[in-house]
Amino acid sequence: MKEDFLKYQAQTSPYPLAMEVSHAKGSYIDDTNGKKYLDFVAGVSACSLGHQHPRVNQAIKDQLDKYSHVMVYGEYAQNPAVEFCKLLAHYMPEPLKKTYLVNSGTEATEGALKLARRVTGRSQFISCHNAYHGNTMGSMSVMGFEERKQAFRPLLPDVDFITFNNGEDIAKITTKTAAIILESIQGGAGFIQPENGFLTKVKERCEEVGALLIIDEIQPGFGRTGKLFGFENYNVIPDVVIMGKGMGGGMPVGAFTAKSEYMDLLSDNPKLGHITTFGGHPVIAAACLATLREITATDLISQTLVKEKLFRELLVHPVIKEVRGKGLMLAAMVETPEITNEVIFKCQDKGLILFWLLFEGRAIRITPPLTISEEEIKEGCAIILEALEEIYYKK
Repeated sequence: MKEDFLKYQAQTSPYPLAMEVSHAKGSYIDDTNGKKYLDFVAGVSACSLGHQHPRVNQAIKDQLDKYSHVMVYGEYAQNPAVEFCKLLAHYMPEPLKKTYLVNSGTEATEGALKLARRVTGRSQFISCHNAYHGNTMGSMSVMGFEERKQAFRPLLPDVDFITFNNGEDIAKITTKTAAIILESIQGGAGFIQPENGFLTKVKERCEEVGALLIIDEIQPGFGRTGKLFGFENYNVIPDVVIMGKGMGGGMPVGAFTAKSEYMDLLSDNPKLGHITTFGGHPVIAAACLATLREITATDLISQTLVKEKLFRELLVHPVIKEVRGKGLMLAAMVETPEITNEVIFKCQDKGLILFWLLFEGRAIRITPPLTISEEEIKEGCAIILEALEEIYYKK
């Protein structure tokens, strides 16, 4: 399978891990050789409830027995999508009550950018250095990492960048700005949290000049940071929220939410202002609904902070300089990207899945399922410490 994988399936890097997957359940993935791996990555924060969660699986199976795709998004009322959007509205702060369902996080970003231009009649977007909001052309335009963008230029014009947590840069938001787009916790940059009321100050500036604040919750969202959404930790209510990854329980999905008056603008003048064939797909929406119900009806969200504390207590070693992030969105920081690589490869050999961050080479991603147990955390951290000891003494 590995040979065919490399020959017939387009790759994203020259050296993919190429694990040959047999099956997965709970916090573990098994390869075709019968080796079991503890998963500290959760499909890059997508598998919020682990693998093969029984309630998500049952919701998918039940919906398949009723109907799958029947009509393009927005024409027919389909119960899973309606119920999901209704429940999401219940948990969103006012006035964020209407949701557009799409197929991925980057498509949600594209829709949010279009909405901001439609609402404000302005063209300029502001993003942050080292920001990541997806990889389609509009999303790439607000990516703050030139090395990944240069080969695909020209991108969207009229995009400017500021530094996350730099209060002075907020003045760049002006009456020409349609929106500023920010991650509630910067992901690819190294799991950097807002400081000194940064998000609140940005929101105040947006209100002064009539710009929108778009908050990207694709990685922090759906319980990973001790709140349902990361922005709830920082005393701010955005104008538009972008979602993806963890909302689908491992299924491909995205969404953006805003107040009804804004979202209604996409349906007229022009009509079909944003369209998608498979957005709100009933099987996917059923998985989303089951995932949201499970996350909000249990103590999983509050437990992320308990589990974070355990990770921080266990991951103490001279090679680890700090542990960044919040809840179960953590990054163990080491001195060099070479150490990161060595740790990730050693741990995979020992049966633990870790991963990289997009732009910060010194970071080791630790984003396990919210359902991970304390015993599994101890098991995985023991493997990390064993790998670190081998590296430390080699030095």
